[in-house]
Amino acid sequence: MRVLAAMSGGVDSAVAAARAVDAGHDVVGVHLALSRMPGTLRTGSRGCCTIEDSLDARRAAELLGIPFYVWDFSERFRADVVDDFIAEYAAGRTPNPCMRCNERIKFAAVLEKALALGFDAVATGHYAHIVTDAAGNRELHRASDEAKDQSYVLGVLTTEQLAHAMFPLGTTPSKAVVRAEAAARGLTVAQKPDSHDICFIPDGDTRGWLADRIEPAEGMIVDRDGTPVGSHDGATSFTVGQRRGLNLGVPAPDGRPRFVLEVRPRTNEVVVGPREALAIRELAGRRFTWAGLDPVASGITRADPGAGPAVDSAAGPDAPDALLPFDCHVQVRAHADPVPAVARVHEGELVVEIREPLLGVAPGQTAVLYVGTRVLGQCTIDRTVAADLVAAR
Repeated sequence: MRVLAAMSGGVDSAVAAARAVDAGHDVVGVHLALSRMPGTLRTGSRGCCTIEDSLDARRAAELLGIPFYVWDFSERFRADVVDDFIAEYAAGRTPNPCMRCNERIKFAAVLEKALALGFDAVATGHYAHIVTDAAGNRELHRASDEAKDQSYVLGVLTTEQLAHAMFPLGTTPSKAVVRAEAAARGLTVAQKPDSHDICFIPDGDTRGWLADRIEPAEGMIVDRDGTPVGSHDGATSFTVGQRRGLNLGVPAPDGRPRFVLEVRPRTNEVVVGPREALAIRELAGRRFTWAGLDPVASGITRADPGAGPAVDSAAGPDAPDALLPFDCHVQVRAHADPVPAVARVHEGELVVEIREPLLGVAPGQTAVLYVGTRVLGQCTIDRTVAADLVAAR
């Protein structure tokens, strides 16, 4: 099998490429150049896909004896990830750029080019596991090492993308095993720190970075009933769940602190309220996909016989337009605990009712559905409903 190994310059992707070689595959290493900024260098353990990383990836490929190339995806990355990040914040949503990068770059643009060049699969250093059933259908599952599990950020993979994906580290019991293996192989990245934070904001100052790209406009901070309680210099500087830096001029009647509940870009308002109002009982989104067989084909639920006419969605032309409710777990952040939920598809919208309220969930985030260890699918959250409003229905 011809395998394209995506080599970020870190220890995980280097060991993944090495294991693909050991498995007898015809492996070619590729580093993705996502920025043309010549001064973009790693600071501590922040960032990824830097000049330093490309050199580390090249050294690893040379040691493994595989061809190595650098593919320039900087323009695609800027348009599909960076510009999307800015647009989402400008619209009052909270995006996840790592999800967008996996969706649109690593498993869309790269896979498309790899298949065109005759490769059979793309291998990465993600900690996730692919299970193939007796009929040849592939399912995405959590990694063996729950602490390093990255199945959440891979929830955006479609059935077609999953068919050409390889995750050689998926059954590895711990990151320590990977580092020890890298050292035994003589890979210089064996003890290289993990990257974190947003790669195109290496200093971690998201608010400052956005302020340079979105023109701030003064507006009002209001309570849930619309009563003005303060003012702000720019709504995009606020995120759902934020408590500090609100500078409210009117204290809450009960004297308790207030939190950001919603950002309304159309009216340039920031809505605040008590902590308990952050508790979400329902979320929904129209941009949803299934990883592997959809819930009906998987035998998890049935199509809703009482559904109306077909409604366009991102789930694909063959996906059911309406599904009866089914039990699952939902996860809304990469390192959050999954919580029990009931999901359904109604009028082209994936609706998830959460059994245990989640705090601080914002439109723009990604909700990934699990059935056991299997990643069933995901949606970009368009709307949420607070627990107290669900109870009042």
